This record gives sequence, structure tokens and C-alpha cells, in this order.
Amino acid sequence: MRPAPAPRRQPAAPYPDETEGRALVSRVLPVPIADRPGWAADIFAAFAALRIAPTAENLCAVASVIAQESSFQADPAVPGLSRIVWKELERRRAKYAIPQLVLDLALGKTSPDGSSYKARIDALRTEKQMNALYDDMISELPGGKTLFAGYNPVRTGGPMQVSVEFAEEQVRNRRYPYPRQGSVRDEVFSRRGGVYFGIAILLDYPASYSQMIYRFADFNAGRYSSRNAAFQNAVAGLGGQALALDGDLLRYHKGKPAAQTSDTLRALLALRARLQLSAADIENDLKLEKSFAFEQSLLYGRLFTLADAASTRKWPREVVPSIALKSPKITRPLTTEWFARRVDNRYRSCLERSKSES
Repeated sequence: MRPAPAPRRQPAAPYPDETEGRALVSRVLPVPIADRPGWAADIFAAFAALRIAPTAENLCAVASVIAQESSFQADPAVPGLSRIVWKELERRRAKYAIPQLVLDLALGKTSPDGSSYKARIDALRTEKQMNALYDDMISELPGGKTLFAGYNPVRTGGPMQVSVEFAEEQVRNRRYPYPRQGSVRDEVFSRRGGVYFGIAILLDYPASYSQMIYRFADFNAGRYSSRNAAFQNAVAGLGGQALALDGDLLRYHKGKPAAQTSDTLRALLALRARLQLSAADIENDLKLEKSFAFEQSLLYGRLFTLADAASTRKWPREVVPSIALKSPKITRPLTTEWFARRVDNRYRSCLERSKSES
């Protein structure tokens, strides 16, 4: 299999100018898409802003994720979106003990676009429409801030289905390259913003993966999930106990390590004498699991040294995590492996097409 190198920040050759860059992108895009020049411009602009090399591998990776997530629609329709919103509204109505009549009267009011809120919910097709609806309900309806502030039943959006939470973190850590037109959430639902944030989460981090499929799995499950699932696999093999290969080495609550001991940590504590590490050392190293630095930790090195020595084969350092996907938008059983392999098939076809055209 052809290895997929990590994206280079400073290509050996001069970085392509805008005309050349757009042509490189256009070469890997599927033929039957609307506004091909616009897609090429937005994708190359994101590559240039992030200083990621526009290689065939990197461009095909991005094109394959977009094709899988939205079929190159800037604001893709979500089947059953109206039903999803009504279900979640009912759940929150019950949570806050709001009488049904009160909610019905509020949603019957005329909204800023001239139609009632109920009519807008019934007509919902895209996440961008839903985002505008929730913004209006929060600002215009009595009790809207209490009922809806900080809440949205679908938390990903745009042509690459990027997490709004990731986009907000990205903006905090790195200057957004475009003039903002509204909130970060609004930018996620735009083509240029959705592509920029999608490319950032897919390619803008160092990884030791030998194939692009592991980045596709990370895109779906979280950065370094494929590396961490391989670590869990080695822990399970060395300790002789089953572990879920989900890529989460610690338990988390609201994005931070929780007090509750994870199964992976519990298994490692049972191995601490063989690892020659204290419980505190093990837990501190596990806190690096969301970064590249985890691979340079004593825990990571010693665990794989022991696992390799106890086996007739070298333990893999990359494994597609086993995760069942859950979302209001998902209506059938799907997994991270299903997603990664679907995108990888598109990716390999794209590379073949790119080679034949060069």
C-alpha cells in the first residue's frame, strides 16, 4: 500500500501561487460538481493559510472527505431534520417543565423572516437554516435564552461536517484567515469556513501514520484515536484482558480528564511493576494522549517495548478504532471503521485518477 506522509508545513519546492494552486486542486475534484472553480479556490486558500503542502495525497484526502460528508454541497440537506428538531424541542420542554400550550404559542409567533417559527421548523432542510432558526429563537422568543442558549441538536456542519467546538478552539489558537461574517458557528456552515476547519482537523497536526486511512479515522473519532487504539490493543495483549479500542485512554467530562478511572488506566496500573512507573507517572503520561508528545513519553515507549518482547510479532502502532457512531442525523448502525474505509476507497480512486491525468 502506498504510504501517506504527514503534511509538510514547508514544502521543499516554492509554495504554488494562487493560479497554480487552484489548478492542482481542480485536478483532483470529481468532474460533476457545481461551481468547480469556487471549490478549488476555497480549498487552496485553506491549504495556503495553514501552509500545508498541496500534494496529490493531501488534496485527494480532503476531496474524499468532502465527497463522503456532503457530496460537494456547501450546505448539505439533512434527511429528517425537522423531526430531529421537534424531538429535541419536546425533550427540552419537558426538562424545563414548560406547558405545551406555552411552547405552541411561542412557536406560532412570526419570526424575523416573516414566517412562524413552527413553519420554519417544518420546512427545515439544512443545518445552516437550523442555525439561523436557533439564533432567532434565542434572541426573539420569551425565555429563548433559557431554553435554547448554547444548545443545538446537531453540533457539526458544513461541507466537511466539522464540529463547531473544534472550530471555536481552532480560532482561539490560530488567527482565522477570513473576515468573519457572524459567529464561528456561522463560518462552519459556509463553504470557505467549513473547508478551512475541515482541512485543519484532518491534516494540520503531526502524526506517524503510514497510511491516510488512520487520519480519516481520526477525523471521525478525534485526533490520535488510531494511535491510541493501537496503544490500547498493546495494553490488552500484554495484560491479557479485553479493552475497548476506542482511542480514549482516560475518561473525560466536558473535554477534561474525569476523576473516574478508565479501563485503560486500570489495566496499566496492574502493569506498573513491569513498566517500572508509578501510578502518578502513568496517569501523567496518559494526559498527553491528545498530542503527538504521547509517543515520546516513557509510558508509551516502555509499554511497546514490553509488548513487542512478549510477542512473536511487533505490535501495530496504528489501529482503526472500534466506535459505534451516534448522532441525531444517523439512522442506521455505522462505525468509525465504516467511515474510514469508505473515505479511503474514495481517496485511492482519487490518487489513481490524479496519476492518470498527470
